[in-house]
Amino acid sequence: MKYAVLAPVAAGVTADPQWIGRYARHAEACGFESISVVEHTVVAAGYTSTYPYDASGRMDLADDLDIPDPLDLLAFLAGCTGRIGLATGVLVLPNHHPVVLAKRAATVDRLSGGRLRLTVGMGWMREEVEACGADFATRGRRADEQIQVMRKLWADTAPHGADHEGEFFRFKNAMSYPKPARAGGVPIHIGGHSRAAARRAGRHGDGIQPLGVTGEALRDLLKLMREEAELAGRDPDALEVTLGHSLARITPEKAQRLAELGADRIVLQPTPTRDLERALEELSACAQRLGLTAP
Repeated sequence: MKYAVLAPVAAGVTADPQWIGRYARHAEACGFESISVVEHTVVAAGYTSTYPYDASGRMDLADDLDIPDPLDLLAFLAGCTGRIGLATGVLVLPNHHPVVLAKRAATVDRLSGGRLRLTVGMGWMREEVEACGADFATRGRRADEQIQVMRKLWADTAPHGADHEGEFFRFKNAMSYPKPARAGGVPIHIGGHSRAAARRAGRHGDGIQPLGVTGEALRDLLKLMREEAELAGRDPDALEVTLGHSLARITPEKAQRLAELGADRIVLQPTPTRDLERALEELSACAQRLGLTAP
């Protein structure tokens, strides 16, 4: 099992370089596999969109909370650390032009020595997606094409470059360098709770991170992902499954139950606190419970 930790965005500390830098270094020393960061390019004050992961329809983050750009934050954390994986969880894909995103992701991956993992979602906040210039209704089709575009630009297409002619994006002879550190490009996992997310993961992704899905609904999503992978001529066993849990409450027994559901990785959500020493203690205690290399 791989154990990742979510950067404590709810505490409003992820734009504090000393705080988040020390937190990431401690997570690395504790033996966590990766650190994951969230994205909201903008939050519309008083948004009317429904947050799908809470019965209230509202996310548990203030509208004016510091939420740094995820790739810029991961680039900073890459410089603060030496080996811990760097992940988005999730990056709102419709907010980004894939040609620019391919270059940014490849740069972070190359400079970090191949540590980047992109977990992407379609976005639930209509106001945010539209502020970034994308049509909310077609963001799913657009996302499928965005993934294709990024993979084309990451591939070795010299000396003529990459071509693409799609519904949303078009280019010819595009040379995008540097390439990612790994020959297959940056891994792209699909985050979400819908059947569309499971189908997208099977057809185009390297894994899935189901959000807010448990029990039989989770089993059905994973089954659908594997079926779609087989239909697309892909190996379903090569797709990773990332599930979530609380950093304070995870135990080896609970991790085993998640493994039995199919989890390859567990992203652990910390208790929100601005007290750095308390946050580091929580990381150490969790690492000890799980048998990681807690300092």
